[in-house]
Amino acid sequence: MAVLTGKKAPLFEAEAVINGGEMVEKFTLEQYIGKKYVVFFFYPLDFTFVCPTEILAFQEQIEEFEKRNVAVVACSTDSKYSHWAWLNTEKKDGGIKGVKFPLVSDLTKTISKNYDVLDGDFDYNEDGELEFDGTGVAYRGLFLIDKQGVVRHQVVNDMPLGRSVKETLRMIDAWQFYEENGEVCPADWHRGDEGMQESHEGVANYLSNH
Repeated sequence: MAVLTGKKAPLFEAEAVINGGEMVEKFTLEQYIGKKYVVFFFYPLDFTFVCPTEILAFQEQIEEFEKRNVAVVACSTDSKYSHWAWLNTEKKDGGIKGVKFPLVSDLTKTISKNYDVLDGDFDYNEDGELEFDGTGVAYRGLFLIDKQGVVRHQVVNDMPLGRSVKETLRMIDAWQFYEENGEVCPADWHRGDEGMQESHEGVANYLSNH
């Protein structure tokens, strides 16, 4: 699994559904560079079980992301038509109607591959035939990208394991605190807590007060 933290986030141009039902042909993360932070997360498939719980949880907290100047963008290997149908299906029927942040279509699987969250790859079998080994869908990868387009945090869960929206917000708070104050964040740091100076003296002072 690739470690993208500290590196430029792979850019792309892809089809997507935005604002809960508007299809666009050339969606890109470049539109946010210099303007917003981005939480870019992958999920396996539309019309499944764990995926809507995550996507709806992100939508429920969308105001908290907006307060922090963060754009939330999701991506799966489904088509834009599948995204559109899911976004127009009521929650009681397994849909995610009411979700407004973009859902990117990675039908070619290249975005998932570039972020190294794709389950599987092409290889040749004993007969010299090209086959795909794996499910061909994305693991639950999540990437926090700063305003310069650099990945500052990543987490990748296996498909049965849903992610924590609260933890995502905590990571955003921690990174923004570091940017604003130049202090690092100790274990279990939350907004409002003290930071630590990046020096032996600073760490000693912090520890002596806790």
